[in-house]
Amino acid sequence: MLRIVMDSAGDFPPEDLERLQIDVIPVNVHFGERTFLDGVELSREMFYRMVREQRRVPTTSQPSPYQFAEFYRRIARPGDTILSVHVTSGLSGTFASCQMAARELSDEFHIVPFDSGGGSAQMGFLCMEARLMERAGTPLERILERLRQIRAQTQIILTLDTLEFARMSGRVRALQAALASVLRIKPVIELRDGILELSERVRTRRRSLEHVVRRIRERFGSIPLNVAVVHAMDMPAAQILFSLVRNQLHTRRLIVVDLSVSVAANLGPGTVGLVAYPAGEV
Repeated sequence: MLRIVMDSAGDFPPEDLERLQIDVIPVNVHFGERTFLDGVELSREMFYRMVREQRRVPTTSQPSPYQFAEFYRRIARPGDTILSVHVTSGLSGTFASCQMAARELSDEFHIVPFDSGGGSAQMGFLCMEARLMERAGTPLERILERLRQIRAQTQIILTLDTLEFARMSGRVRALQAALASVLRIKPVIELRDGILELSERVRTRRRSLEHVVRRIRERFGSIPLNVAVVHAMDMPAAQILFSLVRNQLHTRRLIVVDLSVSVAANLGPGTVGLVAYPAGEV
């Protein structure tokens, strides 16, 4: 049987994760001396409450090879194939931990680590496509070809309410963050080659949302897309973005998902954006 795993830096509707039988290994979230398993010991509500009360940004760390090994043994049976999809290795050591565990467990499972090159809903879409193709009888190598195609074609673009969280977490260059802070603007960032880069500085929230949609339209035009609107504790902005997407893009699947705690910890509450790629026939 093919088991499909992603780490909790990935986002997808919970009902779809269950329907598609996708298992999620939690990332570690550190608040001072305390460490929580994302989504297991730390809910989104608890996370945002602690951020407000403690007025500091938590840090995150990848699951250890030991955590990976224990997780795989819990969800799979000896001889199973495990497709393990993870957040970009350009920003996290999760993929490397997965590779180490895969080597250690090579006598028990056939583990296929896959670097998503991104994160958030991109990982959810990759897992979705893999499961649908597997259920249609597609061989693993062809599934991996499709995942590599999606990885190359996906665009992730986000607008942040502030760059302060990203600056403190080190996920965006400090100089860019300082400039954005001085100008009091709404920064727009894109994931390029697995690294977050500041791509635009916009004066208002509305203009930043319009810019996000325009960037997707400029790249893909009118071709059918699978699109996720992602947000961190900002449903009003997500609803505006959803409406803009529905009116301006050709979508085959359009979903709204909460950004995972491990992503929000690095980019901050108020982050909202799009994950988009050309829809296939699956």
